[in-house]
Amino acid sequence: MRRLTSALPLMVLACTGLAAGQSAPSLEEILDRLAANQEKAVDARKSIVYRQDSWVRLLRTNGKLSREEKRQYTAAPTEKGTEKKLEKFEGKYEKGGKLYTYDAPKYKYKDMDIDGDLIEDLTDDLINDKKSRDGFSKDMFPLTRDEQRHYTFKLNGTRKVGGVDAWHIQFEPRKKDKDDEIDDDDRAWAGDVFVDPQDFQPLLVTTKLAFNIPMAVKVIFGIDIKQLGFNVTYRKVADDLWFPATYGTEFGLKVLFGYKRNITMNVTNTDFRKATAESTISFQGPDEK
Repeated sequence: MRRLTSALPLMVLACTGLAAGQSAPSLEEILDRLAANQEKAVDARKSIVYRQDSWVRLLRTNGKLSREEKRQYTAAPTEKGTEKKLEKFEGKYEKGGKLYTYDAPKYKYKDMDIDGDLIEDLTDDLINDKKSRDGFSKDMFPLTRDEQRHYTFKLNGTRKVGGVDAWHIQFEPRKKDKDDEIDDDDRAWAGDVFVDPQDFQPLLVTTKLAFNIPMAVKVIFGIDIKQLGFNVTYRKVADDLWFPATYGTEFGLKVLFGYKRNITMNVTNTDFRKATAESTISFQGPDEK
């Protein structure tokens, strides 16, 4: 599911553009500075506590709600990743044309509850990576130096993102040679990165599957996925501290026995706080004034 698992258009914070007359850096320089700054940002997140809200919806093909779950977490750093505490939960499911509520994850209202299993797996696979500093799997977004080795990149000028003339970089999985020692088997995503021209941090990352599901898989397993991809926006929380602010995906899923669902997931990270043994410092973003 992690490989085969964007979403509503998401805007980012306004920043100033390139200074007049500033020469364009090379693709190699942008990628090098982006990698260095991403690694610094990941390191800076080691002491950050934040709130995460997720909303997952499963819709029938007629647009009617089949199931949804809203969760609110407090996310805190651990030695090597992130630990999340569930603070609030709201669930709904449809049965016989009526909506019923439930108040805890993994709820099943029947023995074979495909919606219940799917919504739990999606939440766990897509936003609960305990080895990540933000809960998102690193192999979906090729920003750090280690991940960049698995992709090829192309600089495609600039594009306005939230009022900023951001550098537009396109990426796709690197084609593997027979003698290649780099393992690219899990890199399934292609897409676009829009980089802030002053801080060389990502403002927006969009992805899509870099390959089509083979016809043999569709025939043998009865699986088909439409328009799978992700959008992530980043926010400058404090000096040298950028953090994923919003995350979204939207796609259609069809499997055996006529099971069909349109799936949306939206995640927001807010209320960033620097936690120490002595104190907790809250960061106020530009949109919170």
